[in-house]
Amino acid sequence: MTKIIVLNGPNLNLLGTREPGVYGAETLDEIMQHLSQAASRFSVTVETFQSNHEGDLIDKIHQVAQEGFMGIIINPAGLTHTSVALRDALASVALPTVEVHLSNIHAREEFRHKSLIAPVSLGQICGFGSIGYELALNVLIARENKGKSET
Repeated sequence: MTKIIVLNGPNLNLLGTREPGVYGAETLDEIMQHLSQAASRFSVTVETFQSNHEGDLIDKIHQVAQEGFMGIIINPAGLTHTSVALRDALASVALPTVEVHLSNIHAREEFRHKSLIAPVSLGQICGFGSIGYELALNVLIARENKGKSET
């Protein structure tokens, strides 16, 4: 079965109570459950991982690169704008990656406008709330299916 990893960065464990006007009222667990249900319709397994620690996210990227995952969906949260190490970890593995943000980072504070992750990703989805994760899933599945049809 095809596997995708969904990585969630710092403070996303507080979704549902953290600034619901910006991030919505759904908890991270609820968002990930909906995503897993959507993935199952395509015979895709979604593994999820959240950490408030940069190194844990980097270790997980290295791990899944060795375990046959077909892609990464990442919401790096605040690390988006600051973590060269996270960017380098994504660049060092041969896994297609889609960057996701619940809010529109380009309509927020200026420091949020620059993503260090976007240049090493297939693309960035932001501002659509939790549906952004499903959009990212669809991108990875479509890319995988296109690759299979070309062989």
